[in-house]
Amino acid sequence: MNARRWIAGLLAVVAAGTALAGCSSGGGGEDRCTSDGLTITCAPDQRSKTPKVVGELLTGGQYDISQARGQVVVVNFWGSWCAPCRAEADDLEGTYQATKASGVTFLGVNVQDSKDKAIAFEQGRATYPSIFDPSSRQALNFDIPPNTTPATVVLDRDGRVAVVIRRAVTRDELQPIVERTAAEKPAPN
Repeated sequence: MNARRWIAGLLAVVAAGTALAGCSSGGGGEDRCTSDGLTITCAPDQRSKTPKVVGELLTGGQYDISQARGQVVVVNFWGSWCAPCRAEADDLEGTYQATKASGVTFLGVNVQDSKDKAIAFEQGRATYPSIFDPSSRQALNFDIPPNTTPATVVLDRDGRVAVVIRRAVTRDELQPIVERTAAEKPAPN
């Protein structure tokens, strides 16, 4: 059992380091990303660009995250099989409803699931769209390992990764992060 805990701790440190590397300027200057091991927050000048996110929506049709440029995008990775995903669903929807008027959009990414179960889970829980990603490709593009579900990524208006949360979130925690990111000015072109 101790070996399992040690390995789990090591994986968490490696995962945090990988995400922090994405936030780092690499220039040897001050690292302006902070981490508690499960939440990584990067200052605007330390943020990495969003990977390509294109996929089939659970409700049909296609989604391309590049069409949301200029908006804050909250990306949540979830599965119908995930108890913490059930626990955070109302908080995510509440944060979405409270912030959408300020140029914020949400995107769910359903991972390692069947389409029927994902659609049934989402009904009555989320009014924002979700991509069907049974192979977890989108999650891996964000360096979110399959064993880190749920996870939430907040993208700024320039499509850069502002915050990565590798655990379930509450509205009390997420809404201030989203509001703070939405209040930022986009980077000059």
